[in-house]
Amino acid sequence: MASPSALNTLIDLAHKETDEAAKQLGLALRVGDEAVQKLDLLLQYRNDYAERCQSSLTSGISTTHFNNFQMFMHKLDHAISGQQKVVNDTQLRIAQARAAWQACEQKKMSFVTLAERANKEQSRRDLWRDQKQNDEHAARRSQHKRTPS
Repeated sequence: MASPSALNTLIDLAHKETDEAAKQLGLALRVGDEAVQKLDLLLQYRNDYAERCQSSLTSGISTTHFNNFQMFMHKLDHAISGQQKVVNDTQLRIAQARAAWQACEQKKMSFVTLAERANKEQSRRDLWRDQKQNDEHAARRSQHKRTPS
């Protein structure tokens, strides 16, 4: 089994690696939230614009004005499609960052478990050694008391 100092070094390194992975996950989550917010804004804007177009149609508009509405709606749909791709990409990055963080956390916990086992084993050995010394000491005292002076 690895020495306690080696395990402590591995735990420290794994802890730093886990912290860095957590930061990357946090960044990915923030970017993902921003992408979703932008998509929501585009969708809301499209819905508002479509409602304005609909109300303009009922009051009557020129063909040119209607064509402009259609072209702008097409551009909005294109922007929404592009932002949806951004959202999908950020969701993939979030999943990857989460998996990386979980792997780091699992590795760190493995080292912690090894260190705990090593500590328990060392405690068991220390207890056994102390018990053996106490037994030897008691045996010498007992032998010393039996020996006539």
